[in-house]
Amino acid sequence: MSTREIAGKTVEFDEEGFMVNPDDWTKDIAVELAKEIGIDDLTEGHWKVIEFSRADFVEKGEAPTLRRITKAGGVPTKELFQLFPKKPAKKMSYIAGVPKPHGCV
Repeated sequence: MSTREIAGKTVEFDEEGFMVNPDDWTKDIAVELAKEIGIDDLTEGHWKVIEFSRADFVEKGEAPTLRRITKAGGVPTKELFQLFPKKPAKKMSYIAGVPKPHGCV
């Protein structure tokens, strides 16, 4: 685990780079994390997915999978890949400050 300052706050990250404590997350941190992985502007579509991911994590106790976001969140798979290119489940969880989804490599 490592600790670093991001968006003016000291945050702990696990060995894979995901936030250890989702309660440390803020929208400012999300913006900085997104920039780190090449997403320079978070659009309304990004925020919809991020907010769903965070709420679903609180409700279910684990990060949502792509299938769950598509079915329960109402965001088509194609749109998820446009918003979070290449590894959308991993990227959206990273930005949302929740653990990496199960089954994600």
